[in-house]
Amino acid sequence: MSSGLSNNRIKPPATACGSDRSLRLGGSLILLLLITLLAAALLGSERLSFFDLNDQQRSILFDIRLPRILLGACVGASLAVAGAGLQALLRNPLAEPYLLGVSNGAALGTMLAFAFFESWSFARPIFAFAGAGIATFAVYQMAKGRAGMNVERLVLSGVIVTTFLSSIIVLLTSLLDAAKLRGFTFWLLGDLSQATIDGFYFTLAAAVVGTIVLSSQAKALNLMMIGERDAFDFGVEVGRVRIIVFSLSSILVGTAVAASGSVGYVGLIVPHLVRLAIGSDNRLVVPFSAISGAIFVVLADTVARTAIAPRELPVGAITALIGAPLFIYLLKRS
Repeated sequence: MSSGLSNNRIKPPATACGSDRSLRLGGSLILLLLITLLAAALLGSERLSFFDLNDQQRSILFDIRLPRILLGACVGASLAVAGAGLQALLRNPLAEPYLLGVSNGAALGTMLAFAFFESWSFARPIFAFAGAGIATFAVYQMAKGRAGMNVERLVLSGVIVTTFLSSIIVLLTSLLDAAKLRGFTFWLLGDLSQATIDGFYFTLAAAVVGTIVLSSQAKALNLMMIGERDAFDFGVEVGRVRIIVFSLSSILVGTAVAASGSVGYVGLIVPHLVRLAIGSDNRLVVPFSAISGAIFVVLADTVARTAIAPRELPVGAITALIGAPLFIYLLKRS
């Protein structure tokens, strides 16, 4: 999509990438992900070596570092897939979970669980999914007009809901004591330090199911990128595809935010870079975005853990520092 940003639309795929090139690129991404996971496992305030681990280092690797790294990969995959789906559905490269209010809805739900239901182990993901779903439904209803849903109106509704939910989050922080306020503030900026194996399994399940289901809608999304009326003429059930994409986005973003807080720019930057590399065919964009999103977040978290070790930076701050200049560069290049 060499000019997708310039006219605020994602162009439909003219031709799919060659199968050999796609296989090579997919294999390269998987290899890069494995190398990134390995490097992230060895790097940190405590440097490790797989060939010489004492009991303490073994505990650091398997009990602390690996759950965090694997969770980061799942979070990155979830956010990138959600962004890819929303951008394809809305035919807009600027569409992403944060802009449409989905992330802030999940953050508000997680904050309510954090403040009032902390003893309930599954409160965060459930409340985060509920918050993301309610925010998505509100944005969708606001965007519907007599002539149907308008893309520009949907984005504007997302901005309004995002601002409103941000105000509520700021007001509710006054209910937290000093200890909870500090922990929630760090979490809100993106934090993987509280990763657990259970959290990893939960987020992994959401990422895998979301990627598979959204990939199954890739052909319909390709037709909808031409235009919803044209897609309807070709037999695409436009309303059903919308519900699937919005529901999957709520699930993916809800689980990711509950596990790691608001990690920004992943759903915006990663699908855009993937489309620049392989084109706009969603049969490739969706799975490749999942792998690339995992790489991006694991790399960002590695920097967050090592830049000022033994102290840590919020991973969301690192993704913003990388994503914002990169997006400005892509915008100027377009």
